[in-house]
Amino acid sequence: MTRANNLLQQLVAGDVLISDGATGTYLQSHGLEPGGCPEEMNSANPEVIRAMASDYFVAGADMVLTNTFGGTSFMLKKYGHGDRVAELNMLGAQHARSQSSSGQFVAGSIGPTGELLESNSGTTPDSEVYDAFVEQVTALEAGGGDSIDIETMISVEEASLAIKAAKEYTNLVVISTMMFTRGPRGWFTMMGDTPEDATKKLRATGADVVGANCGSGIDDMVILARELRNVDSGHLLIHSNAGTPEIRKGQIVYPENPEFMAPRFQTLIDIGINIVGGCCGTTPAHIKALSETIRKKG
Repeated sequence: MTRANNLLQQLVAGDVLISDGATGTYLQSHGLEPGGCPEEMNSANPEVIRAMASDYFVAGADMVLTNTFGGTSFMLKKYGHGDRVAELNMLGAQHARSQSSSGQFVAGSIGPTGELLESNSGTTPDSEVYDAFVEQVTALEAGGGDSIDIETMISVEEASLAIKAAKEYTNLVVISTMMFTRGPRGWFTMMGDTPEDATKKLRATGADVVGANCGSGIDDMVILARELRNVDSGHLLIHSNAGTPEIRKGQIVYPENPEFMAPRFQTLIDIGINIVGGCCGTTPAHIKALSETIRKKG
């Protein structure tokens, strides 16, 4: 049985998987300069990237994301690394894989390209974005990934291209999560999709796991999780921010500490969320609190 199949089988069996916390927050506190390229650290600072994966696994994460969120050619070329897609993505997966033990999984992180697609009334051909995702997903699989985590997407059309690339060019589990914002009329992506519309489209394209990440603190994510569970009966993932960032003494601070978030993580599980973890502002301490809360209840 492949590790990817094992991941799906655990979800089918009803297991709740703990994901990791923020990558950017960790790297910013471990040497990433403002405006720097996070993915370049896979080559220049491998010890930091391996330590990040280790810290999250030790904290209790069952699944750790790779440091490849901005790993498409579209994003890397902004730093002069457009020709290093295969190298930096493979390294990102290898570093996380090197810190994993039996029963622990590596998810290849894929974020938005930053392009406005023709299918979203933009100028970048969908075919070029699809090709960029193919390049990234194949490198993540080659580096040892168990799943592809297409995250923080605001365009269902872009997410669908990444899902299609992963399904057609890898044998990995495909996770796809959108970023939703709550307004007077409810929850929507920036492109105007509701949670119900988005999940239906992502499922139709082939996503094994869908859900939401980023954009909100955990109380709002609990509300969003209930809505997602009401409209989708499949496997769901929620990655919550540690609140809305604030400026304190010239520093960016996320106000929701591990003790605040831990019982609310449990609420997500009680709702029926299958993979629970953190996004911006969360740390290994948050994941440790989540893990201890689950073990205590179990």
